[in-house]
Amino acid sequence: MEMLSGAQMVIRTLEDLGVDKLFGYPGGGVLHIYDALLESSKIKHILVRHEQGASHMADGYARATGKVGCVLVTSGPGATNVITGIATAYADSIPMVILTGQVATTLIGSDAFQEVDMLGISRPIVKHSFLCKKATDIPEYIRKAFYIASTGRPGPVVVDIPKDAQNPQLKFPYNPVPLSEISMRSYNPTTVGHRGQVKRAARMVVEAKRPILYIGGGVIASEASAKVYDLAHRFNIPVVTTLMAIGAFPGSDELSLGMLGMHGTYAANMAMHNSDLIIALGARFDDRVTNNISKFCPEARIIHVDIDPSSISKCVEVDVPIVGNVNTVLDQLNEALKELEANNNIDEQRMKSDSEGWWKQINGFKQAHPLEYASDITPGLLHPAKVVEEVYKASKGDAIVVTDVGQHQMFAALYYPLEKPRRFLSSGGLGTMGYGFPAAIGAKIANPDSEVVCFTGDGSFQMNLQELAVCLQYNVPVKVIIINNRSLGMVKQWQMMFYNGRQSESYMDAVPDFVKLAESYGQVGLRVNNESELSDVLAKAFSIHDKTVVVDIIADPDSRVYPMQIGGGSMADMFLSKTERT
Repeated sequence: MEMLSGAQMVIRTLEDLGVDKLFGYPGGGVLHIYDALLESSKIKHILVRHEQGASHMADGYARATGKVGCVLVTSGPGATNVITGIATAYADSIPMVILTGQVATTLIGSDAFQEVDMLGISRPIVKHSFLCKKATDIPEYIRKAFYIASTGRPGPVVVDIPKDAQNPQLKFPYNPVPLSEISMRSYNPTTVGHRGQVKRAARMVVEAKRPILYIGGGVIASEASAKVYDLAHRFNIPVVTTLMAIGAFPGSDELSLGMLGMHGTYAANMAMHNSDLIIALGARFDDRVTNNISKFCPEARIIHVDIDPSSISKCVEVDVPIVGNVNTVLDQLNEALKELEANNNIDEQRMKSDSEGWWKQINGFKQAHPLEYASDITPGLLHPAKVVEEVYKASKGDAIVVTDVGQHQMFAALYYPLEKPRRFLSSGGLGTMGYGFPAAIGAKIANPDSEVVCFTGDGSFQMNLQELAVCLQYNVPVKVIIINNRSLGMVKQWQMMFYNGRQSESYMDAVPDFVKLAESYGQVGLRVNNESELSDVLAKAFSIHDKTVVVDIIADPDSRVYPMQIGGGSMADMFLSKTERT
């Protein structure tokens, strides 16, 4: 039997689990592990420049692939620096395993150098956490961490490894349990929906006159996009997506109404408000979708499918709760619909007539207020939506789009339609500025042959711009589109709209020269000063494939994102422009 040290067990276990990319930063608490890493030919380590960058890169890698992202950092400040990244992944249900160093077990609780209670600090923002007190715990706990992170509702798991458990001088038998045999008595996620509830849902689908499919990130996590497409087209049902589900249903499809919610399209929000049946798949009815819950979709009955039982009726009471994997439940629903059809319980003529009436109403919404920004344009200044439209053209609409958080995030969500899942990566639940650029690096490392575009702002980019060094060291060529309005755009928008125009600390008096900054890291920097330069500069940017290109685009500082729900109202209550509201 093979004898390994605890540090060697960490690396061998990761290899056995198929980990090929590891994002991290060394320090005293994990030096034994980093020394063992030298023996591995299967794992490529990405040396980040800040531990938060490691967590966001692993997150972007996970979102782009569906695999578990893996992070290795040292104890104390190394561990606390990944907390924001862990919380980001937890909020959006992203599978990650975070390996953190810890002081020796004999020193835990003594306030030793670089000691923090990582399990206690991270407990509210992880699915689970482990403390490996012995080297022999390591293979089992890391395997369980990957199992928990990737099953049920995905999420991050922390494995804290004290330094004495890594001791290279002490060897123990390495006899791992295959991941397929891992089981935990207290953790058994339900994947198959209740048969009776599925049958109820099927009857409601065929009886509805104004149904709508409301899909969330769970559709992507469960790889259910094709089945959602089939269901929508079989019954001619309109589809709205959350920010996390962009790309789960083709943006150009005739049934797509786009994103719903706070900055959702007029048609999406009005269709939701007027529906009589909401089929919610892998979505959680969060506040950025529902607006005032007491006014939410007053005529609609609700079917809610989610693998996390705690998410069902958490925010909005539903009529038919179904706990299970969306992919599996859609198979069950299809069978239930076939059964109704075989028993002549589907009135196709009536459904066709209802569908025509429903789509006539929806097309009226589309025509009344199509997605547009012309009313928000300041003469002579470049509107952010125009930037996104031109990037869409320059990238032929086929990029993996990663965003930071703010106005640019919403403009990207609205004006860059995507046709495939895992091609729109954004921090939705936590709203993490500084997420976009390192996540784009992680996505590019996962998909080296795909174009990866990061939409960011002058505020967000400055939070993790040091990761330009990773692009240089590992030759990771991404496109960084900075929509530079010299302000915190979304903060400013709220201040202008709800604080009588009083701007408190939302204007950035000092912004670096992003072109020179990119060049100082050995990358390419370009600038766009006005609309006449935009298409040519973007064409140049997208012709460069061997370096990261940072495009600094000077944009209108007074542009706003519309539509925007009116706080306290229903989904139908929206600001449509600076002068118009529903």
